[in-house]
Amino acid sequence: MKAWQFTATHEPLQLADIPVPTPAPGEVLLKMRAAGLCHSDVGVMEDEGWMPLLAHTPITIGHENAGEIVELGEGVTDFKVGDRVGVCPTAEGAKNGAPGYGFDGGFAEYMAVEAADLVPMPDQISFAQGAAATDAGMTSYAAVITNGKIKAGDTVGIIGFGGLGQIGARVAVITGATVYVAEINRDIWDDARAAGAKDVRASIKDFPEVTFDVIVDFAGFGTTTADAVDVIRRDGRVVLVGMGRLEAAINTKSLILNQCELKGSNGGSKADIAGIYELMAQGKLNPTITEIGFEDIPDGLERLKAGQVHGRLVATIG
Repeated sequence: MKAWQFTATHEPLQLADIPVPTPAPGEVLLKMRAAGLCHSDVGVMEDEGWMPLLAHTPITIGHENAGEIVELGEGVTDFKVGDRVGVCPTAEGAKNGAPGYGFDGGFAEYMAVEAADLVPMPDQISFAQGAAATDAGMTSYAAVITNGKIKAGDTVGIIGFGGLGQIGARVAVITGATVYVAEINRDIWDDARAAGAKDVRASIKDFPEVTFDVIVDFAGFGTTTADAVDVIRRDGRVVLVGMGRLEAAINTKSLILNQCELKGSNGGSKADIAGIYELMAQGKLNPTITEIGFEDIPDGLERLKAGQVHGRLVATIG
């Protein structure tokens, strides 16, 4: 089978011809149908700091995956051949790590994965949607619902309206919150309004008349998190998701006087993916997805690196 493999930092992906994997006990073999491209894939290729996370090299990367089961390993009883599934990348099964890191991922024609990591896909959603939901969707849903604890009637700030922020904002709107979006790219302000945002401005500090119960920072550029702590109401919650910068200078006066709860949010669970799938199946959530071909994955990663992708980029396979 064909697979795009990472061999070394600062080197392009290599298109390799490798054997189709055989599912071990507890695993299934997926015919890959869609695989999302993520900024962390760019990080793996550009930053040596990611190397300790990789089980081996060369390795097939790709951690946002959806496909069709074509073979069952010994002992698998909860799924059957032909089932459409997404793969939870937080590795709840026995594998050590996520696909594309702890074992060969989804930038390939087939992938063997623990059945324990699978999430059934509703018939109403596409494989591209199913793949995007496994990371961008899961992470956004966990930040807004699981960690943000956003509920109907809350006033919510969403910082960043990119691949994750667009989903997070929409989930908050569906939940019944009043949502304000802070986004520096004015070209997508209309998209934020179309998703249900009451207003869109460049910075979360540009809403002086708004009292925020919860602010979710999907950008994470240091100053964005500091701004959120400055403007959150007393006893409000700031959830940090984005890693645009790996440090922030927080005003401790704001943190203390606002009695702010500052919480990090990392990934999510199968339950978060299932929650996104349900909203997609109901037609309430339809995030912007740009589809490319399997052969275009290296070029797609270059587009991500250059900031030329709107929404989520997904490769369709087979």
